[in-house]
Order: sequence, then C-alpha cells, then structure tokens
Amino acid sequence: MTDHSHCDVDAVKAFLLDLQDRICAALEQQDGQARFSEDTWERDEAEGSLQLLGGGRTRVIANGAVIEKGGVNFSHVRGQTLPASATANRPELAGRSFQALGVSLVIHPENPYVPTSHANVRLFVAEKPGEAPVWWFGGGLDLTPFYPYEEDVVHWHQTAKDACAPFGDEIFPRYKQWCDEYFFLKHRNETRGVGGLFFDDLNEWDGERNFDKSFAFMQAVGNAYIDAYVPIVARRKDQPWGERERKFQCYRRGRYVEFNLVFDRGTIFGLQTGGRTESILMSLPPVVHWDYDWQPEPGSAEARLYTDFLPHKDWV
Repeated sequence: MTDHSHCDVDAVKAFLLDLQDRICAALEQQDGQARFSEDTWERDEAEGSLQLLGGGRTRVIANGAVIEKGGVNFSHVRGQTLPASATANRPELAGRSFQALGVSLVIHPENPYVPTSHANVRLFVAEKPGEAPVWWFGGGLDLTPFYPYEEDVVHWHQTAKDACAPFGDEIFPRYKQWCDEYFFLKHRNETRGVGGLFFDDLNEWDGERNFDKSFAFMQAVGNAYIDAYVPIVARRKDQPWGERERKFQCYRRGRYVEFNLVFDRGTIFGLQTGGRTESILMSLPPVVHWDYDWQPEPGSAEARLYTDFLPHKDWV
C-alpha cells in the first residue's frame, strides 16, 4: 500500500524555485524594459522572537515600462516554536518547531487600467520529536483592478476554475468563496478586489492525508498565475491614462495597504516570526493616497468598480 502522507519538502522547494524563475521571466517579457534584481539572503544564526533560521531569494522589479513596483519572493525558514498566527486554527500544534517555504508575489503596474495582482503558494511543516510531522499547504491568487473590464475578470476566474477542474467540481466554488470572504475589509464593508482562489490547511482528500494530491493542487494554482495574469497585462498595458485615473488608482491602493497590514495572514505571520521586514513589506505599493471621505461620482467609471465589480459575483 502506497503511503500518500509522506511529506517531500525537497520536491516542494524545487518546484517553488522553478516557479519563481518562470513568473519573473514572464513578467519581464511583458514589461519589456525593467529586470528583477535579486537579493539572496541567509540566516546563519537564529534571529527574532522565534529564533528563525533559513533563507530566501527576494526579487524586486521597479520603475519599468509597465510595472511600477513588484516582487516575487521565495523563502524557506525554520523556527523553534510556531507563531500564534499559525496555531490559531490548530491549537494542538502550539509549541512545535516548524519550517515554512513558499513563493509570494505582488505586482503593482503603473497604468491604472492594468490590475494589481497577488499570488502565493506555501507549505508548512510542524515537527515534534518522536511524532510524525504535521504538514499543510495554502495559497491562492487574487486580482485587484481599478478600472476593470468584464472580459478580464471572467478570464481570471475561468483560468482559476480550469486549474481546479481536475481535482473535483466542488473545489473551485469552495476556494472562490473562501477568497471572497478572506479578501474583505470589514472596516470598509467591501472586498479588496474581484477575488480568485484562496485555500489553507490543505492536507486531506477524501478523508485521508494525501501529500501527492495536495502538492499537485498547490502546483496547479501556482502555475495558473501566469496564464491568468499575463494576457490581461498584454491587453491593457498600452491603454492611455491620465491624472484622473492615476489619482483613483492611488486612492484604491490605500485599500490594498489596509488589508495587508491589518488582515493578511502572510504579513502577520512574517512580522510575528521576526521575519525579514523588507521582504514582508515588499507587497506595499510605492505611491498611495488617502483622501478624506472621498466618494465616486454616480455613474462614473470609478463608481462602476463599486457597483458592478466589488460585490461578490459568480463570474464563470
């Protein structure tokens, strides 16, 4: 009988490093001007409140023809004690040592007609001497447009649905709904964008631990990002824009910042573990506006974002 519960960290790491390479290459090709700079880092001595060891490859692109700021990061860290953000749903794991590895990316284009995009895929392993490791996958992808087009949003969700299809008809609706609920700013009573996929604590299929299938699903989500995002960038990157569009983009970027600093699990985990601050806050846009009690003009292109796109909807 095959043991499908065995966790192969090396295989996951190899996939993640290759995924980072492929995503960076695809985005550089779309930008046509800027290139990612790489900052490889390694912790030789335990640092932070959780005594982290490990390292990563931080890749940042800035001031390009298309991308104003973006980052595609790989990290693999180890700690002696799981942080509160990782044990909130699993209190029985408190006190275990852990390792976490993943790729996380955020792309902030300059053109307001090109949406901001985010994706990440990750593996957590909680370990205790004398016991089998407890592992789980998480991740997803989501889109944050400023001046959205229905064909772009439909394409994004169709690509996500296609990635989920081999794993069962119920997978896409479940993780699409989780994404809608997760990327929600409670204090604004609005969604951050138009959603996509979000999953976490994934280690079972059909009631049994199954590493191979869980890993395959994580790979499908990671691989879907290029197919989902690049065609949208290609369609919109040459569209003319002006001061009005830029001002609205910077205003809506404020919502992105609020979510990442208040609610985002990855940001909170990184800060709680004494992670590398530059890599954690790489996701924040370079220029943001907060305007007091601003409201879009009824019937305007800006208002359509609120009325036609931010409310939860089945796009495919």
